[in-house]
Amino acid sequence: MATTEPQITGVRAEDLQPLLDGRYASLRHQIRAILARDEFAPPIAIATAEYRELVLEWMRKFAAEGLTAPGFPVEFGGHGDAGANIAGFETIAYGDLSLLVKFGVQFGLWGGAIQQLGTRRHHERYLKPTATLELTGCFAMTEAAHGSNVQQLQTTATYDPDADEFVIDTPADEACKEYIGNAACHARFAAVFAQLIVGEESHGVHVLVVPLRDERGDVEPGVRIEDSGEKMGLNGVDNGRIWFDHVRVPRDALLDRYGGVNEQGAYESPIEKPNKRFFTMLGALVQGRVCISGASVSASKTALTIAVRHGLRRVQFGPPDEPEIPLLDYRTHQRRLMPLLARTYALHFAQAELLESFHQARSPDHETTERDQRQLESLAAGMKAFSSWHATETIQTCRECCGGAGYMSVNRFAALKADTDVFTTFEGDNTVLMMLVARGLLTDYRDAFGELNPRETVLFVAEQAVETVVERLFARKIAQVIADIVPGRDETGDLLDRENQLELFRWREAHITAGIAQRFRRGIAEGYDPFEVFRAVQNHAANAARAHMERVILEAFAAAVEQSPEGPIRDALNRLCDLYALGQIELDRGYLQEHGRLTGPRCKAVTRTVNDLCNQVRGDAEALIDAFGIPDEVLRAPIGLR
Repeated sequence: MATTEPQITGVRAEDLQPLLDGRYASLRHQIRAILARDEFAPPIAIATAEYRELVLEWMRKFAAEGLTAPGFPVEFGGHGDAGANIAGFETIAYGDLSLLVKFGVQFGLWGGAIQQLGTRRHHERYLKPTATLELTGCFAMTEAAHGSNVQQLQTTATYDPDADEFVIDTPADEACKEYIGNAACHARFAAVFAQLIVGEESHGVHVLVVPLRDERGDVEPGVRIEDSGEKMGLNGVDNGRIWFDHVRVPRDALLDRYGGVNEQGAYESPIEKPNKRFFTMLGALVQGRVCISGASVSASKTALTIAVRHGLRRVQFGPPDEPEIPLLDYRTHQRRLMPLLARTYALHFAQAELLESFHQARSPDHETTERDQRQLESLAAGMKAFSSWHATETIQTCRECCGGAGYMSVNRFAALKADTDVFTTFEGDNTVLMMLVARGLLTDYRDAFGELNPRETVLFVAEQAVETVVERLFARKIAQVIADIVPGRDETGDLLDRENQLELFRWREAHITAGIAQRFRRGIAEGYDPFEVFRAVQNHAANAARAHMERVILEAFAAAVEQSPEGPIRDALNRLCDLYALGQIELDRGYLQEHGRLTGPRCKAVTRTVNDLCNQVRGDAEALIDAFGIPDEVLRAPIGLR
């Protein structure tokens, strides 16, 4: 039987926190100090109109501190540091999430569109006033009838050569811009996604800057705006609907980094193929998904901080004639919270790698290849999906673990649940994003297979983590031999051996991918349309993407453990990493047993080991959540204060 006494590595929060804060520790400290002020206390049961104005005032305070857009170039009010944008956003997420989302709309989406899709004249005109909040904007992409399928948006921007202007029009009611943050009350301009029409030819979706309101706040002629009204959460953000009735803007309103209309009235672009141009444009806006991933991890940290502290203090029952014991000493309570704590740490380190990849891709002196950009987009999509799903699960579980106290608004779970729920669908529906991951993997493997013969391809799939749906040409061969090439090492290996854990994650990814390859090959061979074949295997593609992301996250965590200082910090992180790995294996033990990778006795051993690890991690739990560095003045949940 596993030990019943919690074990403690001796790790100290003050030693671990600098490792978690990373190279942006100073920025994170600044933001925590601002959020700790009394005026930043999240309101409870506040009127929507008042809430919206309060959030705007909070943003003005951040602007006064110069902490709004560190990713903007220095000459336009920023610090030229793209990674700082993400780190700042992650830290703001410890506070009121309406502030976070409105912040993201103004500086990340609107400002990001100007910075990434515009050229010098747009930067000079809009970036500095955006950073100081003198100019407020919104990001008008989504339409009532088109959300994820951006390529089929219906709003039009038709070039009028006689006036040298674009005419922006909403051709049907379902083409109205929907759920647009900042639109209902405060935005003066919109970055509008529209089908660009020059002459009789459509050049696909482009983005134009369109005025919504004048300096007095009056809506411009030809523009109609409606308030979206109350939402499940985030009611401090003024979402709205927008219609355009032949609104005219000058030719230079088009953000033309990837395509524009010259002085002769002809369309020109540095990217010849429309499809490539479209996806390049969308790829430039990947920051939103990176930010939501980080914010989701931060929200999970907030929930766990409250629930773990409550579990350490709240006592219930106990041995006969002896004192009651803390909730967190019960295995059921440990089982509910400790795996989530381990997964939160795993996602933290994966997010840190994503932040660094994003920062590098945005560095002026870095040459990003098309493949690098595709991998960044895929990682951002997968991390956003995993992190936001994790936040939803974690917040709900933590609420339940706090009983009736967790149901009280003052203890933050009500707002956390309501405000993060939309994270699973904005910046891309999570299930759709997992399809994007699967498609990205297919492209990567197609490129890799171009240089390999059939036998080398089989070995590559077997020995490396499969990252995509394999080429149809090799799919059947892979399916036949992959079980022979990848032996069932975990049957005799140590469950706590990191390489064994990684090998099992890699094998699972390979095996699922080989199965998809078989289905693709069979469907194409039988004469089905490729789109119909993909539609038929979508659930398998989602599983491949999930297995891929779980492997990526484990590798990031394992790398962080190896790079951490030897002693209590590494010991504590090593236990957490083991708990994450075996916890995921336990969740998928049915699949692994079906495919001969785990026997029944080995599955039981996994469960026993997870139980033991939960108990061990419980010994460090207080230090582990304190290391998140959320001050009491920011946490503000009475049951979760130190």
